[in-house]
Amino acid sequence: MLALYFILLVCVPLAIIMTFTAPRLAITVAVNQPAFLVIQNSNKTLSHHRVITSHEELDNDELLLLRQASKVNPKPPPKLPKKLAFMFLTTTSLPLSPLWELFFNQTSHRHKSLYNVYVHVDPTQKHKPGFLGMFHNRIIPFSKPAYRHTPTLISAARRLLSHALLDDPSNHMFILLSSSCIPLHSFNFTYNTLASSTKSFIEILNNEPGWYDRWAARGPYAMLPEVPQEEFRIGSQFWTLTRSHARMVVSDVEIWSKFNKPCVRNDTCYPEEHYFPTLLHMRDPQGCVSATLTHVDWSAGDYGHPRTYKPSEVEAKLIQKLRSERLKYGDGGGTRKESFLFARKFSPAGINPLMNIAQNVILS
Repeated sequence: MLALYFILLVCVPLAIIMTFTAPRLAITVAVNQPAFLVIQNSNKTLSHHRVITSHEELDNDELLLLRQASKVNPKPPPKLPKKLAFMFLTTTSLPLSPLWELFFNQTSHRHKSLYNVYVHVDPTQKHKPGFLGMFHNRIIPFSKPAYRHTPTLISAARRLLSHALLDDPSNHMFILLSSSCIPLHSFNFTYNTLASSTKSFIEILNNEPGWYDRWAARGPYAMLPEVPQEEFRIGSQFWTLTRSHARMVVSDVEIWSKFNKPCVRNDTCYPEEHYFPTLLHMRDPQGCVSATLTHVDWSAGDYGHPRTYKPSEVEAKLIQKLRSERLKYGDGGGTRKESFLFARKFSPAGINPLMNIAQNVILS
């Protein structure tokens, strides 16, 4: 009897301790497991990557990157030529890169120093045929997977901005593009338009249909008090920012903390279309032209995606039409008359007809 009592006295508490502590230990290991993302070249996948959750937890490397970028000079050196930073955000290779090669190669040897190229790509995917020519060795370190309906697309853009800010103090304007974007004008036209600008070009729209559901996608009070309803804005995720605004984005903690919250509804959760216009509207609306320079056609889109131009649609008339369409201005657009500089979405299969009209139409 004493032996049975001794067994119960020792074993039952031990079982209780193991029951309550084991899950906690497992959780601790899962949360604290390090995640290092280093791209050695454009054709290899990574051996270590973390699972992306509905919100983005920044690791120490990324926090350090953002901290360093937030300390750069917000103005380019006055005695050096201003440069354009072309930042490509993609999950795959760049199937339209031959057209961009022509675009960049239009510049004379003296003008080769007027731009820089940066690529953020999903490091868990295989990229064929890889990144060649102008895009070789332009993939930024610590690229990570980016998914729709999550803040990871914001994080990817912030990483691109950080690297471009730190890489070259002469980078004056920062242009976010996708793999389906094409230029609509020559490099000289694009450069002259942007290098002479003192303002960012970012679509900032107020009272768009469904704006409340988008604001409340994380819950009816999740955005308060930092982002009240009247300050919430919507716009294209593709923008062109000045150097001072690029630094503002990578320095931001307060507004980012609200958009980094997980959504409770995916059908109204598009953080990349909300964070940038809301931040710039709240911090410096006078420093922005409230329109995107990247044309997109939503009239024929489906499932939340805009129209994709098929190879059979690519002709001179299409390019001329895209050039002639007026920008959609939001707050304070007034009577401005800028021209679209870029357009999307173009199918990878459209590269041949695009190349056929590149010299005489697109880049003329």
